[in-house]
Amino acid sequence: MKILVAEDQAMLRDALCQLLRLQPEVSEVFEAGHGQEAIALLKTKPIDIAILDVEMPEKSGLDVLEWSKEQYPAIKIIIVTTFKRPGYFERAIKANVDAYVLKERSITDLMQTIHTVLAGHKEYSPELMDLLLTQHNPLTSQEVQVLQLVAQGLSNKSIAQTIHLSEGTIRNYMTNILDKLNAENRTAAAKIAQEQGWI
Repeated sequence: MKILVAEDQAMLRDALCQLLRLQPEVSEVFEAGHGQEAIALLKTKPIDIAILDVEMPEKSGLDVLEWSKEQYPAIKIIIVTTFKRPGYFERAIKANVDAYVLKERSITDLMQTIHTVLAGHKEYSPELMDLLLTQHNPLTSQEVQVLQLVAQGLSNKSIAQTIHLSEGTIRNYMTNILDKLNAENRTAAAKIAQEQGWI
């Protein structure tokens, strides 16, 4: 099998690739240091499985996942992450990720996951499933959009102009967001939502 490993931490990437190359069933391992490089390799190399980190420069693992599932649905995608963020997990599941697992696992466990997805099955870390059930995103899609613009530093007036709503409506959205997230102000609300992976 031919595997792509996309991970921005060079030492971690090197170690994982070396371990994978020692596996008898692995014929080739391609390496990417960021999401854009991963996409370039997926376009040009005969890859069976892509193992992606979530947080990478240029394009995240989730961006690569969504792009790959649209362009090359036959390629199996495994997300490996240290981040137990329900928002990331929800987005990955919506994009039809094949496996979503935590990094603190052995190469034996990872090879087992690879065989699981090649057999057409899904695998999700139990810790993430628990998290998804207990920490669901309380924000509506409109509130997420407003908070994304808050995180970019836009004022209520600018947000209203950007999404073609009245300033009063944006203020109402902000009140709801602060209540739902139990946040003191809009900056704190954006920070909470970012930490949870909801925006």
